[in-house]
Amino acid sequence: MSDVTRTRRRRADADRSAAAVLRAALALLAERPNASVEDIAAAAGVSRQTVYAHFKTRDALIGAVIDAVTAEVTSELDNARLDEGPAADALLRLLDVSWNALRRNPVLLHLSAPEGDHARHVPVVDHLHRVLARGQESGEFTADAPIPWLAKAIVVLGHAAGEEVAAGRMSLDEMPSTLADSVLRLCGAKQAQRTARDAGARRIGSSTVD
Repeated sequence: MSDVTRTRRRRADADRSAAAVLRAALALLAERPNASVEDIAAAAGVSRQTVYAHFKTRDALIGAVIDAVTAEVTSELDNARLDEGPAADALLRLLDVSWNALRRNPVLLHLSAPEGDHARHVPVVDHLHRVLARGQESGEFTADAPIPWLAKAIVVLGHAAGEEVAAGRMSLDEMPSTLADSVLRLCGAKQAQRTARDAGARRIGSSTVD
């Protein structure tokens, strides 16, 4: 076996090991947010030293979990046709993608992201900025509030929705319509968009989760 072949095999083994750790972390942290690195290693079927070989600290592992989900959401947003149709509909599709990601990955309800997490929101917020700008330009959304402020407020509303669900005060099925209504009201959606809101609110969170 050549040195190149051995190197490629070691790299493939390392990639599989890291992927197994991430899968185990996603599943275990959803049930036990305070699970230790040792617990995650056991769930992944690897040693604690192997986890640390891939992720130097527990915070680094949590950051990698959040990055994996963010990459999934960003890919789905790229395919959500957010530049098409009424801006209100596009905003509802954006919420739909985000909320269904939460349904698939309930670990996000319980994790506290490591410091310096702002950069992780950038890909999603960029999509949000474009939808808000389109809505303001078309007159669908209020132009009285700056887009960065509206985007920040929507992100905060999304976090608050997650906290309500995590605390058991609302269910994952109940929250989407409330969030959709609150977001569209915040954006000053015109009466013409109420039909889109009502239809979208019923749709958000109702997609089949594999």
